[in-house]
Amino acid sequence: MPAPDRYAVIGHPVAHSLSPRIHALFALQTHQPLSYGTIDALPEQLEASVGAFFAGGGRGLNVTVPHKQAVVGLLDRLGARAERAGAVNTIARQDDGALFGDNTDGIGLVCDLTQNLHLSLRGRRILLLGAGGAARGVIEPLLSLAPAEITIANRTQLHARDLAAAWATSGLVRARALAELGPSAWDGFDLIVNATPPQVAAPAVPRLPLRAVCYDMVYGKQESAFVRWARQAGAVHIHDGLGMLVEQAAESFALWRGVRPGTSPVLDALRTEAAAAAGR
Repeated sequence: MPAPDRYAVIGHPVAHSLSPRIHALFALQTHQPLSYGTIDALPEQLEASVGAFFAGGGRGLNVTVPHKQAVVGLLDRLGARAERAGAVNTIARQDDGALFGDNTDGIGLVCDLTQNLHLSLRGRRILLLGAGGAARGVIEPLLSLAPAEITIANRTQLHARDLAAAWATSGLVRARALAELGPSAWDGFDLIVNATPPQVAAPAVPRLPLRAVCYDMVYGKQESAFVRWARQAGAVHIHDGLGMLVEQAAESFALWRGVRPGTSPVLDALRTEAAAAAGR
């Protein structure tokens, strides 16, 4: 019997990643023979680690922070989504040996917002926190939902301006410095999406009941700084990034294996496992 095809997630750190569990459930559901591991690589190790994985017969990688932008320069071809975003979260080795990069983050986020959480964002105002690789991957899919506007807020306003300018012809996209957002500004949004890394501190808590839906693209076993911030700000609707993680993983799986697994059973299983672990 041939060895199963090898896949992995590369980032730093990755020991906490749920991706191996998610893809194991996908493989079981779809009867696909594969193994999925983790590769912890510092930025200076990225090129060597990617090269070694594929030279050793690896078939595909998921890419997580902090490598989503840096990995672009190591690839032979980019899909349209990755090219427009300037960031990659999925790599597939093609039949001719070329490394193809795609970005499934945005479609994963949109699937979770619209299909799992049943949100309609047409004509709504969206605040996107952060201007790095995670934010780059979700702007175009969010714009496809026809919001009234997207405001990108970042600690370094220049980065937010550059990102907003790149999408200026696709919709109303503004840039703000995070420090400029006063209480009345926070209350003007319908959806706040956190695309900053977990180690970035949450902003100052606005002194008002926050009416916006608050969504953290990050998921972890512990409550994130952004989720705590949203709770302290009085937000009623707060969601972590587990749904997005599963949905973007399903898109990656479909790219690699040619079949898209069902996500609801996997989400239910992960929530059940997390609840059981918390109760121990």
